[in-house]
Amino acid sequence: MKFWEDLKAKSEWCYGSVTARSLLKTCLTDGTMAMLWYRLMQWASAWKLAPLAMIFNKCNAIFCQCIIGRGADFGRRLVIIHSQGIVINGSVKAGDDIKLEHQVTIGAERNTSPRLGSDIFIGAGAKVIGAVEIGSHSKIGANAVVVKDVAAHTTVGGIPAKVIKVHQETEPVSRPEINQAELPYKQHQPKVAP
Repeated sequence: MKFWEDLKAKSEWCYGSVTARSLLKTCLTDGTMAMLWYRLMQWASAWKLAPLAMIFNKCNAIFCQCIIGRGADFGRRLVIIHSQGIVINGSVKAGDDIKLEHQVTIGAERNTSPRLGSDIFIGAGAKVIGAVEIGSHSKIGANAVVVKDVAAHTTVGGIPAKVIKVHQETEPVSRPEINQAELPYKQHQPKVAP
C-alpha cells in the first residue's frame, strides 16, 4: 500500500530513521493523517467509488485543513510534513518523493495545472501556479511564487522565484540545503522599526 511507503518516507525525513519508535512518532504528527485521507481518496477513486472519495476528501479538509482535489495524482512516498493550509488543484500530476510543508498552494490558472517531477521539496507558504513544469530533484524555497518552469536539479526562491543554485545530478534533495532556499526571501524582508 502506498500509505506505508509514505509513512516510512516521512519517518526517514523527519527523524532520520525507520525504527518502530520513529514510525510511532510519525503517526502522531499532523501531516500524517492528511496523507492517509489522501491515499484513501485515491484508492476510492481508483475503484470508482466517487461518493466515498468525496467523503475522504472532505474529511481531509475538515480534520486536517488540507485540500487536495480528487483528481490530483501523486506517486509513491508523498510526505506532507504539516498539513495546515495546503491547497492542491485536482488536475495536478506529480511523481514520487514529493515533500510538502504547510500552506503550500499548487494551483491552476486558466484550467492548466503544474506538473511535478520526482524528488521535489516545496517549502512553507510556496505557491506554484499555472502551466509550469517543476523538474525532478528540485527545491522550492519558503514563500516562493513559482510562475515559470523550474529545471531539474535546481533550487529556486523569492517572489517571483529565481534560481538560487543548480545542483549536481547525483545530489538528492536533503534537509540542510532546504534552509538555503529560504535565504533570498528572508534577506528581502523589510525591517520593522521598533
